[in-house]
Amino acid sequence: MNEPRKPMISQRKLPQQARSTASVAIILEAATQVLAKEGAQRFTTARVAEKAGVSVGTLYQYFPNKAAILFRLQSDEWRQTTDLLRGILEDTDKPPLQRLRALVLAFIRSECEEARMRVALDDTAPLYRDAPEAHEARASGHRAMQTFMAEILPKASPASRKLAGDLIVSTFSAVGKQFSESPRTAREIEHYAAAMADMFCAYLERLGGA
Repeated sequence: MNEPRKPMISQRKLPQQARSTASVAIILEAATQVLAKEGAQRFTTARVAEKAGVSVGTLYQYFPNKAAILFRLQSDEWRQTTDLLRGILEDTDKPPLQRLRALVLAFIRSECEEARMRVALDDTAPLYRDAPEAHEARASGHRAMQTFMAEILPKASPASRKLAGDLIVSTFSAVGKQFSESPRTAREIEHYAAAMADMFCAYLERLGGA
């Protein structure tokens, strides 16, 4: 029995000129608004084209279907999150634990700001969870965390560093998602992030001392 054919999720063509780049940016901004308002189930290329003020034909010049648009939005989200993580962890002008605290706050704040979009994108995750971009985003984040672990735990064994890094990344993903499912005030975010950072810092200080 033949397996169902998966939809194409790559862009039809990459913009080469400023006008084309601007058109793609407008389409993606419209897609973000439609997705946040309508959710993945009611997300269509026709709605995106209408919101962007372009014809469906113009949209199809760059994206062959709605899966390709959603994949681009998800890829951008992966890249932004990874850049955020790496930018903070690699700022060696600041002490390691200060960087970790900054990372926790930035991550939790980002999770809350992007909660509606993330929930909508999660509905379409089966389309591209195994895409190369997904693997690279996860791998890049883990590499940055492991480099940080080597810096903050120079005397710990490689196995202990890996465990610590994996534990922190997994906790980020699970706890951040759960916390952001309800609307949060700025004060709630700061208090929650501070408590979470206290937990991580105590754990790492214990490992470092051991």
